[in-house]
Amino acid sequence: MPSKPNSKSQFELLFGFDYNDIKSWPKLVNLMNRPEDPSALALFRILFGFIMMLDIPYERGMSEADVEFGDPKQCDFPLFDFLRPLAPEWMVIIYGIMFFGALGIMLGFKYRWSCFCFLIPYWYFFFLDKTTWNNHSYLYGLFGFMLLFMDANRYWSIDGLIDKSIRDAHVPLWNYALLRFQVFLVYFIAGLKKTELDWVKGYSMGNLGSHWVFDPFKTFLTTDQITLFIVHGGGLFIDLFVGYMLFFDKTRLLGTLISSSFHIMNSRMFNIGMFPYTMLATTTLFYSADWPKVLMNKFGLVKPIYDENGKFLINKLSEHCIYEKSKSENKKESPKRQSLYHKIFTILSLLYIAEQCFLPYSHFITKGYNNWTNGLYGYSWDMMIHSWHTQHIKIHFVDKKTNQTHFINPKAWTMRRRWSSHGDMMYQYSKCIQKRLSEYGFNDIELYFDIWRSMNHRFNQRQIDPRVDMTKVEWSPFKKVDWLIPLMTDLSDWRGKMKEIEDQYIKNKTDYDLTFVADLKGLKLENYVSPFLNSSVEVLNGEIQVEIELKEKRGKKQNITLQVGDKLTLPSGTYHSVYTTSEQPSCFFYIYVNETALVLSDWFDNFSKNMFSQYNNTIIDLKKDLNEASLNGSYETELIWKAYNQTLIENSKNFYEMIARNNSNQEQNLEQDVKNVLNYLNEKKLNRTMIYTNFVNEFYTKFNDKIVKSKYSFAYKNYRKLLSVFIRFKQSFSMLYYAIRSVLFKENFSKVVNTELFNF
Repeated sequence: MPSKPNSKSQFELLFGFDYNDIKSWPKLVNLMNRPEDPSALALFRILFGFIMMLDIPYERGMSEADVEFGDPKQCDFPLFDFLRPLAPEWMVIIYGIMFFGALGIMLGFKYRWSCFCFLIPYWYFFFLDKTTWNNHSYLYGLFGFMLLFMDANRYWSIDGLIDKSIRDAHVPLWNYALLRFQVFLVYFIAGLKKTELDWVKGYSMGNLGSHWVFDPFKTFLTTDQITLFIVHGGGLFIDLFVGYMLFFDKTRLLGTLISSSFHIMNSRMFNIGMFPYTMLATTTLFYSADWPKVLMNKFGLVKPIYDENGKFLINKLSEHCIYEKSKSENKKESPKRQSLYHKIFTILSLLYIAEQCFLPYSHFITKGYNNWTNGLYGYSWDMMIHSWHTQHIKIHFVDKKTNQTHFINPKAWTMRRRWSSHGDMMYQYSKCIQKRLSEYGFNDIELYFDIWRSMNHRFNQRQIDPRVDMTKVEWSPFKKVDWLIPLMTDLSDWRGKMKEIEDQYIKNKTDYDLTFVADLKGLKLENYVSPFLNSSVEVLNGEIQVEIELKEKRGKKQNITLQVGDKLTLPSGTYHSVYTTSEQPSCFFYIYVNETALVLSDWFDNFSKNMFSQYNNTIIDLKKDLNEASLNGSYETELIWKAYNQTLIENSKNFYEMIARNNSNQEQNLEQDVKNVLNYLNEKKLNRTMIYTNFVNEFYTKFNDKIVKSKYSFAYKNYRKLLSVFIRFKQSFSMLYYAIRSVLFKENFSKVVNTELFNF
């Protein structure tokens, strides 16, 4: 049995160290290099290496490297301009090196070299493409960087099997302290960022409360209340306080329960790769360093030998730790005094902590990366606090030789969209477009971007001045980008009014579409209205002038001035322009109505009512079957009724399409086609019984199929995910084989992959 530990002060019981341990530099060095059990650190090493092995073919993109890097004309967005992708076969080989580095980390084999093999390719890929940055990708790189300097191979490692001198040897406290601090910082700064009004007022995550993971709350809260109180309020509370809860002994179990539930729910709601599972793995770091041994001891897997402090006895002391005299006497190899190693790593640990506290708030230095948000997304822990809606991106250039205007697809020479959110990447993209256009003979051009976007349910507004020639702009990481248009934060309070207007129009009519717009004086918005839509514009603030084309007088236009409260019906099938003429920003909204869809919706309602009245007994029997079904829990019952309603809608649409195909004139417009169908249903009474009979028969077939799928949907989705991971692994290693073969035998990598892997 372990002996009772020495009496400890209340401060030491609370924080794990005594206040006197940090009162002087020598004592702080002793504390940071205090010996700790290696088992919990080893478990994190194993979990992290395994998770990275899953992440590399999936989110890092190894399985798609041939497509990602196969186009030499592709525009790149590196952090440093000297970084460029290599040939695709070499990029795949670099991915392979990174993967085997992660494998070595997991196994603890040639540990330092494995960390290098993982870390260098990882940061190379990270810095190579800013458009893929996110917080968890940055966090993985930080974990890899810290593990490089830590003694995480002292337990459960192949290195330990080979070298007995390091097997089950102590590790210094700073190994645990840095990892715990980093995880705490991820939570806490994310919580601080969530104190901004957009998050507190519930605008950041939209209608996330409708997701099925919140179904238990739907028995006593509305969807809007769940979004505000559970999603936003709960998210703020968890991020601010769960780090503290994990740190202190008395709240650690509760903190583990809360954080684990939080990350499991996130894994269901968001496509964020392995991040939730990585954070679940970090939870193990906050428990006692020897907890894996304690757990194994309960199952009889280890023989317990305790020291005088009640901890598992470790006879192999480490030169990286500082021991008390009673511990190290008669052991010449065990240090009793501070060495240069101990002081250097204490200093480096403190510098790392200071840098990580400063970097998320360093945007006043790197002004060139600021736009509507501060800095590039991915290293500030501002997770999920900004939701974006891109309304419109227009790129055009003017050939100065001919004075002709040409338009460019916003996806030209890139598969990314995030370039349109940041000034630095807009600048890089403009230079790339110039270079590509010069290859087609356009050497003297003017290039213009017009980007419309909404952040956190505000008005759609321009993000860049459309009058600025991008071939002449300058950019510096340390200077404010003056050709970007700031976010109109003074219009944020309009969001409540916008929600009221949306509810007014869309409450029971899903075929209305509203677009809210804000613009500045002197700027023009050009818009096109589809011939299938009835559209109008209404002014909320300021003054606008609408220029419309007159269909009856081709080439002639009419200007109409609108002020607050004015509304104008717009001609369909043509362009119009909106000029802001007021000094203050103009605020207006478009109302798009699909009249044909409304007619269809009414027809679906009538058809359903007729089906119910015609086959009342059938429906009663169906409801009886539902009530008698062996279902456990309200969630399953809700799934069944959801399947019932979905099947009803789907069948109505299917029968409409069948009738429309058989009884409409293809030369007529869609609205007339709908009228023909309605007349057909009303006049062909002899066929109505046949239609209803077929409707019910097909309804039962589809309904039963949906019941089966709803019962097994969770397992089926996870099966599909596992299958997807397997396919990506297979594809990744097939490409690695072809890449090595291409390098060794001078083969065309792309041709080999397309021929042998994809059979093109």
